[in-house]
Amino acid sequence: MHSSSRAIKKTIAPNRARQAQRFVISGFLVTGLHAVVAVAFMRFVLPVPTLANGVAFVTATLCSYAVNTLWSFSSSLNKNNLFRFILVSSVGLFLAVGVSGTAQYYELHYLVGIGLVACTVPPVTFLLHSFWTYRKDLQLTNIELD
Repeated sequence: MHSSSRAIKKTIAPNRARQAQRFVISGFLVTGLHAVVAVAFMRFVLPVPTLANGVAFVTATLCSYAVNTLWSFSSSLNKNNLFRFILVSSVGLFLAVGVSGTAQYYELHYLVGIGLVACTVPPVTFLLHSFWTYRKDLQLTNIELD
């Protein structure tokens, strides 16, 4: 292996580890925000769990975009990575529903389903964000969200 290749790999690995640590921390914080928004909506706006969780999910996802973009991945807020972030978040949502549904189909305890979701969705979304959403050399142009 060429010495410059080794130097690049030594730089990338610690950076990716720092991103992963920050991603985990922000995930816990955003999950807490989701819970607070859902409970507040249920208590003070309208006691409809599905609607409360929908509002909480959108709020948490937007907050997650800001925190992960600026802090976890040290990037800037822009239309391109917002579009990719929303797509990856949608993949995470469908993966969570699929994993949870599979656990339910096999009549596993609901906590097992939650555990399986917690063990699959964050690593998958981190890798997608890391290698696609915030990839420095990926340029999507002319995307209009208006």
